[in-house]
Amino acid sequence: MKFFTRFYRLAYINLVLVRYNLDEIIFAMPWFYPLRFLSYLNPFYWILKNKLTRAERIRLALEALGPIFIKAGQILSTRRDMLPDDIAEELAKLQDRVPPFKGVEAQKIIETALKAKITEVFSEFTLDALASASIAQVHAATLMDGRAVVVKVLRPHIHKIIERDLDLFSVLAGLAERYWKRARQFKPKEIVAEIRDTLLDELDLMREGANASQLRRNFLHSDKLYIPEIYWHYCRANMLVMERIEGIPIYNIDALKEAGFNMKNLSERVIEIFFTQIFRDSFFHADMHPGNIFVARENLLNPKLIAVDFGIMGSLSANDKRYLADNLMAFFKKNYQRVAELHIACGWLSKETRVDQFEGAIRAVCEPIFERPQREISFGQLLLRLFQTARRFNINIQPQLILLQKTLLNVEGVGRQIYPDLDLWTTAAPFVERWLKQQVGFKVFFRRVRENLPYWLEKMPEIPDLIYAFLSKNESL
Repeated sequence: MKFFTRFYRLAYINLVLVRYNLDEIIFAMPWFYPLRFLSYLNPFYWILKNKLTRAERIRLALEALGPIFIKAGQILSTRRDMLPDDIAEELAKLQDRVPPFKGVEAQKIIETALKAKITEVFSEFTLDALASASIAQVHAATLMDGRAVVVKVLRPHIHKIIERDLDLFSVLAGLAERYWKRARQFKPKEIVAEIRDTLLDELDLMREGANASQLRRNFLHSDKLYIPEIYWHYCRANMLVMERIEGIPIYNIDALKEAGFNMKNLSERVIEIFFTQIFRDSFFHADMHPGNIFVARENLLNPKLIAVDFGIMGSLSANDKRYLADNLMAFFKKNYQRVAELHIACGWLSKETRVDQFEGAIRAVCEPIFERPQREISFGQLLLRLFQTARRFNINIQPQLILLQKTLLNVEGVGRQIYPDLDLWTTAAPFVERWLKQQVGFKVFFRRVRENLPYWLEKMPEIPDLIYAFLSKNESL
């Protein structure tokens, strides 16, 4: 049965590839190469030949193939260390253009999950979806006690659809790595594994609720960022109920200007919130595109942002933060030797790597960037170029740092969309410098001793036995 399911789905995918003149992907494989002349018999080859670029055709094909392919394209757009720039930039334009499913179906899902009639839980429930995405859609509702909420509901049978396509992705990735040498440099199995992890995380709305709750605690008394409250009593794995917020979408620049917001302050607020999440909390919203950020109307001089959609979050270890902070400081001082030494010191580069070679490669990448005015320098592009250079030296960049780089690009884009003259380094530097200062000195030393003291005391009774075992082993030698 699985064979026929794969065959049917693969046949449909091939039809879409032909429709968007992407059959060249198939004919590029060695065992189909002799049949490459058949692509010229495809009428769409002549229709689309000069009208659409390769990247545009790939994006349109993913949209035609449905929700999972759209989501996969969005994830792939963040892997600029693996994809050509033109394709990565085009995939970044993918939006969740998925038609909503019927509100009556959403109502049935909610009633099954809560084991109650919808009229017993909500005094009002809007059948028409407020928003519809590839994984879920959102409905407005009001609880019986009058609290305004939104209800996020997973699409019907979405688990089966995702498993079906992921199974096919895995088979195709294995074939590509085995028989197509050019595909190996993009590590298709690794990409499929990343898509699987991301999608499966997003399918658990309880996990998203937990992410929101953690972020809400981190900014509970903040005047900079507001996170909606999760109403856990009504939440299940396939539905999430949270406070309904009101604000101006941050992409609506005209509305923000009309309301009287200081655009410079607003753009700096976006950067401040991001770096606060990184260096204070080590836990950050990793999907901060304009559709997920709103601006509260209350305070025009000291604007407060509101974030939604917490399906994708990132976290950093102390070592990750040290890597990021030290490298950013070294980059902006143009100390490329220090950057190379940092990569070796943290174990990312082999000790046999020649520092001067890696230093030269980084300099070649960074000097063109630093020739621009500071307000045009992109942190995200800087990290991207660093990762691309590092890969040439066989460094396996950690997924959390790639996620960070993608989020940083989003945040920069939002900030400069609001205020084109935003000087990113001036806004971010205090956060980086403050964190670095907090890592040295007697206060830090005593704080770490205090944090580790319970563990040391717990292990202290084992020390005599360990010493005895060590001495016995040396005696026997």
